[in-house]
Amino acid sequence: METQTLVKEICPTSTQKWIGEGALLVDVREADEVAQLSYDVPEIMHIPLSDFENRYQEIPKDRKVVMVCRSGGRSLRAAGFLVNHGYDQVVNMQFGIIRWVQKGFPTIGDTSSVLPKDGDCCSKPGCC
Repeated sequence: METQTLVKEICPTSTQKWIGEGALLVDVREADEVAQLSYDVPEIMHIPLSDFENRYQEIPKDRKVVMVCRSGGRSLRAAGFLVNHGYDQVVNMQFGIIRWVQKGFPTIGDTSSVLPKDGDCCSKPGCC
């Protein structure tokens, strides 16, 4: 039976703390997504998930790493890949840039692509 290691997940608020402690954000969204809206943090690395297996070794193993994407799914896959390749200081940021924007954290670009529109689930009280 194969052993699987679970990936630790943190929220955007905890991610801010990790950034303050020197963590590196790794964004696995595609280039067009990043061009439209990106995280405004001191240090970020962009490795699209479509090229991740070829480039993951660019990510340093000797520091804290927070994996990010649009909603947290792709970054969770990438974080799991890293954990299974010997990275022990990697976490996934839950809810991605969507929640990051909702929390009012710094971004560069057009946030309208991730903000809820009237009638969306997330515009209702108590949702998400």
